[in-house]
Amino acid sequence: MTQEANIKGEPIDLKDAVEYAAGSVVSKTLIDKKAGTLTLFSFDRGQGLSEHTAPYDAVVEILDGEAHLVIGGKDVCAAVGQLVIMPANVPHQVRADKRFKMLLIMIRS
Repeated sequence: MTQEANIKGEPIDLKDAVEYAAGSVVSKTLIDKKAGTLTLFSFDRGQGLSEHTAPYDAVVEILDGEAHLVIGGKDVCAAVGQLVIMPANVPHQVRADKRFKMLLIMIRS
């Protein structure tokens, strides 16, 4: 049975649904459909995702800690409970100056 099938119809504590791992970025896909994805991430301090672009807007919700994003060359800090929309086709990167967790929402259409 897939992860997606296991979570449907059940409450999910997003903050606790993905664990930290020393020196690593951990990802856990909750939904992966043609129309979009929901993916949880945890970033240990000093970790990140290098600069890249996506053809669709990417929405990040911070679940724990504080994220350091760079969007189109602009530094953006986001804390627990905050949401950031990273526009399509604009270079962005994610850095963990402190460890944090986030939910990434990609809607492809």
